[in-house]
Amino acid sequence: MKNKSSKIRFWILVWGLGIIGQLCWNIENQWFNTFVYAKIAKDPTIISWMVAISAIATTISTFLFGTLSDRKGKRKPFLAIGYILWGIFTILFGTTEFIAKGKGSSAIVLAGTAVVLADALMSFFGSMGNDASFNAWLNDMMNDDNRGSIGAALATQPIIGTIIGTILGGLLIGADDNYMRLFIVFGSLAILFGILSLFLVKDSDDLSPNKEGSFFSQLMGAFDFNELLKRKELIWVFLLLTVYFIAFNVYYPHVGNYMIYYLGFKADDIGIIQGIALILGMLSVIPASRLLNKDKFVLATSISVILTTIGLLMLGLFGRPEYIDPTTILNWPLLIGLFFFGCGYIMFMQVTSVWMKQLFPEEAKGQFEGFRIIFFVLIPWIVSPFIANPIIKNNGEILDANGLVAYLPTHVLFLVSTLLILATFIPLFFAAGHRNKRRSDR
Repeated sequence: MKNKSSKIRFWILVWGLGIIGQLCWNIENQWFNTFVYAKIAKDPTIISWMVAISAIATTISTFLFGTLSDRKGKRKPFLAIGYILWGIFTILFGTTEFIAKGKGSSAIVLAGTAVVLADALMSFFGSMGNDASFNAWLNDMMNDDNRGSIGAALATQPIIGTIIGTILGGLLIGADDNYMRLFIVFGSLAILFGILSLFLVKDSDDLSPNKEGSFFSQLMGAFDFNELLKRKELIWVFLLLTVYFIAFNVYYPHVGNYMIYYLGFKADDIGIIQGIALILGMLSVIPASRLLNKDKFVLATSISVILTTIGLLMLGLFGRPEYIDPTTILNWPLLIGLFFFGCGYIMFMQVTSVWMKQLFPEEAKGQFEGFRIIFFVLIPWIVSPFIANPIIKNNGEILDANGLVAYLPTHVLFLVSTLLILATFIPLFFAAGHRNKRRSDR
């Protein structure tokens, strides 16, 4: 009975901490940017700084606390404290709207700075709790009996979190733009599960302190690229991620503001519209799984890029005010474009996640997860704003109700991203070559 209760507790933590983590990441990626436009200023520069600084904070935190938890031989305290602080700073992020109440330029600058700092702190502690601790704890607890179930949870949680966060987030914000309600609800859930973790999480019996020299030397050892350079196929798969997500982050952080301020929807409506597209997009998991079972990784990746391209092109050509009726969610050009994008994105994540993890060395999976963060998060999040920001400023300048200059993301973002996403075929070509060579050498 004790064993059965332990298993139930374990899976409650796996799904509870996993989904709550994905919800918090979703509101950062999906709703923080619309919050800035609604409550601070309609200026993509603030979002650009948020994205770039957040990427740096995420990367530093993952390596820092990953190394520290290895040295201490403990995941539980870092996981619990990380989730609690993650929730606290999610709520505190919402309070920055009160700084901008004066509507003067100095108040907007101060509020914009506060937003960037609050987002960085949220990302830092979120990575402490989720990336560096929760994921490491799952790896520690993985065995032959639960490996498949944990893998399924990790594969589906980001999709489920995105769908729930998109739909529920829009409903919580509502037509009255009550963002504070959203941040309090999701932040409180993170705090609650952080507190529960203090009592319910149990570190693996096999986990022991791993100290290799000083803390600094062990931390810097994680950045030793010599082992990565030996794996040419993995390098090209990482570059595949980088190119795809540079294009992805040119448009995705701005989708909410594009739908609200350029097309005229309400926040609760865009949550439903995007949620519908993502739910239908999950259908791509079925053919992708079949292709993976047949070892058709290159074909599956190519299809995912083509589907993404079709979706972006649809939005770029027909996602304009003259083709859209914001009084209804039944806007077929928008729904079809988002559906194809959703299929492509979900399929790409599914295929590349399996592909790269197959190439990770058994003895250095933690280190290679750090490399993944560099190529998947750090580089795209820093590079993308330098592409998106000038596009928005050159194509979406207006005067808002207060007579201040505002910049709206327009359909042009999707047209540019269509060209950028096609560049993904370059690293895919080289990754395919190394994959074919590796298979022929068996």
